[in-house]
Amino acid sequence: MRRRDFLQALGGIAGAWPLSARAQQQGARVRRVGVLNPASANDAVFQARIGAFQQELALLGWNIGRNVRIDIRWATTNDAEIRKQAAELVALAPDVILAAGDSTMPSLLQATRTVPIVFPVSTDPVGAGYVDNLARPGGNTTGFMLFEYSISGKWLELLKEIAPNVTRAAVIRDATISSGMAQFGAIQAVAPSLHMEVIPVNMRDAGEIEQSVKTFARSPNGGLVLASSAATIRYRDLIISLAARHKLPAVYWERFFVAAGGLISFGPELIENYRHAAGYVDRILKGAKPADLPVQAPNKYELVINLKTAKALGLNVPPTLLARADEVIE
Repeated sequence: MRRRDFLQALGGIAGAWPLSARAQQQGARVRRVGVLNPASANDAVFQARIGAFQQELALLGWNIGRNVRIDIRWATTNDAEIRKQAAELVALAPDVILAAGDSTMPSLLQATRTVPIVFPVSTDPVGAGYVDNLARPGGNTTGFMLFEYSISGKWLELLKEIAPNVTRAAVIRDATISSGMAQFGAIQAVAPSLHMEVIPVNMRDAGEIEQSVKTFARSPNGGLVLASSAATIRYRDLIISLAARHKLPAVYWERFFVAAGGLISFGPELIENYRHAAGYVDRILKGAKPADLPVQAPNKYELVINLKTAKALGLNVPPTLLARADEVIE
């Protein structure tokens, strides 16, 4: 069984973990950790991530119900609900909060500038204003990045490799955030060398995404590249279904898109980010300040291919690409 499969079975469970010797040394005080998720409680992806976070905390000596309490809030992707849950979590006066996604950070920072916040995933924490700089965050937040922007160009290269006939790529991005513009710029920079035309597609709402993709698909030899943002998570099912409906090869930035029926993804293994985030939470609970903990980039990326989707699109995946894949879904 892969570790990811184990974590999905584990995800969301808030039962007590075995008490280690280190946990016994923590003393009688019960510390409080808040978790804010931009997802529903039955979201298997986020359940697995929070399960990994809890497991790592246990390995570090934090035993739920003994020396730590974890308040998990499932705010869905609704902005108003995220703001509400963020305010309620801060009102509980936690020792530290895990902000599980870029979409939760603005509301949490609006609610507090003193409670330590750790983000396991952020596309551009400096550009978004979460931290002053990566080496010395300077405020009450720190955490882990998704990737360097140069990775964005790799997505276009993969689209051309898995679908050589593609000459046009619609880049679905969130133009309201700095990272959306930066990712498009990185993709645009490599397009000439691949003899590709790239067209930005903004995603203010579902209707705009559907109409833009429908219009783009009217011309031949097209494909999609999905830039990273909180909005892409909100509209992930819609985007995957549009790619299938219009027979468009699509490259995504995270595995869960491919597991849900997308064609191919290249990006960080986010389960590891959540484990690393638990390490930062542990250090903060022991006295470290977020301002002194550098924001880190991932050191591991994974390539995932869905062969069933490739077959539905009439694509023959090159053997060289299959050989490089970390996971092949059949």
